[in-house]
Amino acid sequence: MSSILIQVIVFILLVLLLAKPLGIYISKVFKNEKVFLSKIIRPVEKFIYKVLKVNEKEEMNGKEYTISLISFSILSLLFVLFLQMVQYLLPLNPEKLANVRWDLAFNTAISFVTNTNWQAYSGETTLSYLSQMIGLTVQNFVSAAVGISVLMVLIRGFKRSKISKLGNFWVDLTKSTLYILLPLSFVL
Repeated sequence: MSSILIQVIVFILLVLLLAKPLGIYISKVFKNEKVFLSKIIRPVEKFIYKVLKVNEKEEMNGKEYTISLISFSILSLLFVLFLQMVQYLLPLNPEKLANVRWDLAFNTAISFVTNTNWQAYSGETTLSYLSQMIGLTVQNFVSAAVGISVLMVLIRGFKRSKISKLGNFWVDLTKSTLYILLPLSFVL
């Protein structure tokens, strides 16, 4: 049996074994039920809500959720774009790499905000450490969290077809990042 076939079989078995426990875990996270990470993460989560002035009990309708999601994505895009276009002036650039051209910076920012992460350059010779750390690495997390948030609001939309409240984008984004993506980054 070829090694590729063995890898595919192992992967499929792992997906089948982990689907139900991970599904239950994610369901509990978004239903605000306690999970094994709650004691560690809940204080951080509460702190984030306090700093951002988010009322985690307040739900949004579809329009409010969409505006929050699009606003966050636009701000993320502008932040990553700006960071690349002024990187020469910023710290953590020991090689004194030049600012990224606007078109390449825009392409990169769009790709990371949409979680496609396409790069048309060699990162080590184009982006400073700061641009990679607080620009692209952060986007690897929050763009995936936005995707999970969209999935959650879609599920709620089907489940609550007669109710106009669909959850809170900021709460979904925070929970996706802290309870799902952050722990996965330690495992993977």
